[in-house]
Amino acid sequence: MIPNNYVEKVYAGFLGMNVGIRLGAPVEAPSWTYERIRDVFGDITDYTKPYKTFAADDDANGPVFFLRALYDDAKDRELTPDDVGKAWLNYSREGIGMFWWGGEGVSTEHTAYMNLSRGIPAPKSGSIEMNGLIEAEQIGGQIFIDTWGLVLPGDVEKAADYAEIAASVSHDGNGLYGARFMAACISKAFDTSSISDVVDAGLRTIPKDSTYAQLVRAVVDFHAKYPNDFRACRQYLEEEWGYDKYTGVCHIIPNAGVCVLSLLYGEGNFARTIEIATMCGWDTDCNAGNVGTIVGVMGGIEGIPMHYRKPINDFICTSSVSGYLNVLDIPTFSKEVALFGYKLFGEQAPQEFKNSVRNGELYFDFALPGSTHGFRTDNTFKALLHPCDDFGYESNGSLKIVMDRMIEGDESKVFYKPFYRRNEFSDEKYKPTFAPTVYSGQQVTMKLFLDKWEGEEIFVIPYVRNTYTKEIIRLARVALDHQAWNDVNFVVPDTEGAMIDEIGFIISSPSPLSNRALGAIYLGQFHVHGNSKYEIDLAKQSTEFLSITPFSHHRGEWQLNGETMTYESSTDCSSYTGNYYSSDYTVETTVTPEGGTSHGVIFRAEGIRRHYFVGFNGEGTVSLLKNDFGYSELASATYNWKYGEDYKMRVSCIGEEISFFLNGVEVLKAKDNRYSRGMFGFGTVSKGKGSLNSFIIEEKQQQAK
Repeated sequence: MIPNNYVEKVYAGFLGMNVGIRLGAPVEAPSWTYERIRDVFGDITDYTKPYKTFAADDDANGPVFFLRALYDDAKDRELTPDDVGKAWLNYSREGIGMFWWGGEGVSTEHTAYMNLSRGIPAPKSGSIEMNGLIEAEQIGGQIFIDTWGLVLPGDVEKAADYAEIAASVSHDGNGLYGARFMAACISKAFDTSSISDVVDAGLRTIPKDSTYAQLVRAVVDFHAKYPNDFRACRQYLEEEWGYDKYTGVCHIIPNAGVCVLSLLYGEGNFARTIEIATMCGWDTDCNAGNVGTIVGVMGGIEGIPMHYRKPINDFICTSSVSGYLNVLDIPTFSKEVALFGYKLFGEQAPQEFKNSVRNGELYFDFALPGSTHGFRTDNTFKALLHPCDDFGYESNGSLKIVMDRMIEGDESKVFYKPFYRRNEFSDEKYKPTFAPTVYSGQQVTMKLFLDKWEGEEIFVIPYVRNTYTKEIIRLARVALDHQAWNDVNFVVPDTEGAMIDEIGFIISSPSPLSNRALGAIYLGQFHVHGNSKYEIDLAKQSTEFLSITPFSHHRGEWQLNGETMTYESSTDCSSYTGNYYSSDYTVETTVTPEGGTSHGVIFRAEGIRRHYFVGFNGEGTVSLLKNDFGYSELASATYNWKYGEDYKMRVSCIGEEISFFLNGVEVLKAKDNRYSRGMFGFGTVSKGKGSLNSFIIEEKQQQAK
C-alpha cells in the first residue's frame, strides 16, 4: 500500500541522493585518497566546494533516464532487461554524457553500450560471460537504481527484482546483488525508522553465500563491536575488502562496505550519514548518493539540513540526448516518479497531485514542503526568498519573497532559469546540453499575493532575458492589490532567434526614504503553457559542452560556422532540440548538401532510436522514414537534388498527417500514428555532409498531456 506521505518521501529521497552526489563529487578517487580527504578537510560537515551550478553526474543520469523504460515500453506489463537496454540506446549519445566513457574493457557502461549497439541484447550485454567477472562487478550495478526503490515503496522484493533487471544491462554477479540490496534498502526506508531493518531487508534479497552478503555481515559485526569509531571500520575495510583485492577501476565490493558503514555509523542522521560516506573516500559521489536516498526517504524532508538543501535549489541538470529533459526540476520529477509508484501498486493518485504533473509545460505549485522550483533573485539584499508551506494559492505552498525597505530606483528580479550556459558551471562533468523549457509565443500565468507592511504601491514587471544579448525584455508593469491574490498573465515575447535564459518578474516601488516598502509577495503558482513560435538563429548560438546550443549531438562532426551549422558523418548521425513533449508543429530549415546521400529533418523524436526522418535518402530520392530501433519507409518520391544547392525543407506534423515540402512545394505526404510528440532536429541515415541555416518552429495545438 502506498504510504500517505509518499510523494514527500520520494522528494526527500531524490533530493537526498543529489545532495550526497554533490557532497561526494569533489573528492572522488583516485586523486583524492582517504588520507588526503582526512588531512585536508578533517571532519566534513558541509559541501567542500562552492559550485556555481553543479554539472551533470552519471549517478543522477542513470536513475533519471533508465527509469524511462516504464514510460516507453513497460507501460502495462512487467519490466524486462530489453526495455532498459532500449532506454540506454534511446537516451544516451554515443561517447558523450550519461555515463563514463572510459573505453571498452575499462568502463563497464561503455562496454555494455557498445554491446547493445552491436545487437547483443540485455542481459547478455552486461554478463560475466560477455565482459568478464571484474568488469561485470564494478560499482555501476548499484549506483543507477535509486528510482526503482522509489517507485516501489515497501515492496522490497519487487524493488530488488526491478533493480536487478535494470542492472543486468551492464552488470552481473555481485553487480546485480548490489542493485538488489540498494533498491531493497530504499524501498524498506519508506516504512521504518530503523537502519537495522533497512540493512536486514537488503540482505534478505541477495544470496547468503555471496561476497556482497558476506561483506555486509562483516561490517555489521564490526559495528556491533566498535560502534563509535567509523574510521576504525574504514581501516578494516581497507585491510580486508580493499581495492587491492577487488580490482578494476571502481569495484562494487569495497564501496558497498562504505555504504553499509555510513548507514550504521550515521545512525539514521541524514547529514552524518552522507558525511561519513564522503570521508571514507573511494567512489564518494556514488556512495554518498546511494545512502543519501535511503536516509532521505527514512528521515523525510525535515531531516535534510538547509545548508545542504539550499544550494541544490530544487534543480539538477542531466546529460541525455534531450536538452529539454536535462533541465530537471526536482519537485516535478519526484511527482512523476510517485505517479509510477501509484500505477505499479494499482492505486489511484490524488487528483490534485495528478493535475500538477503537466508534461511539456512548466507548472509550479510549491506544494511539496520547502520547495523552490529553482527560483532565485539577483538582489538578496532587497529580496529574500523563503519557501512557505502554510500559505499558498488553493491550499498549496508558496514562495515567499520578503521585500526589505525598497525605495524608488530599487529593483529585484525574481526568476526561473529555463536554459543554462557553460559560464554558469564550474566544470564540464558529463557534458550536459540544454534546450529551453520556455519559448516565445507561450502563455505565462502567475498567482501573486501581496502583503504590504509599509511603503507605497508595489509593482511587478514581467520579463524574460535574451541569452545572446543579455537584454532584459520588460513587459507591461502590473500594480499589485494588497491582501489579495493577483493574476499576472503575459505572452513570452519574441527574442529574434536567441534563447531565453531567465523568466520571472521585477519588483519595484516608488516609495520614498521616509516610507520605504516593506512586506512580502507570495508566489503561489507559476505556469508556462500553450503554443510556441520561435526561431533558432544559428548566428546567435555558441559551441558549449561539445555541442552547439541549443542542440544535443549524437555521432558525426558538428561545427558552428557563422550563420550556419555544418555536419559530416560517415555513418548515421543526428542532432536534437525543442520541447520533448511537442505534439503538432511545423519546422523548417535550409539545407545545403555537400557530400554523401543522406540529409534530412528529424521530428517527433522520442530519442535517438525513436523518431521520424524526412529528406534526401539516396541519389535522386526523397524519403519519409520511421525509426523504431530500425528504419522503415513510409513514403518516397523521385527528386533530382544536387550538391551545393540550397533547399528549404519544411515538415508539418498535425495528428497523423505528415507533409514534407521542398522550396515551398509539397513532395511527400503520409499518415502514421507511431509517434505523436517529440523533439526536432536534423541528421543523416548514412553518409552525409552539408550545412544548415536557422530553424523556424511553430506549434499548432496544445502540447500532449
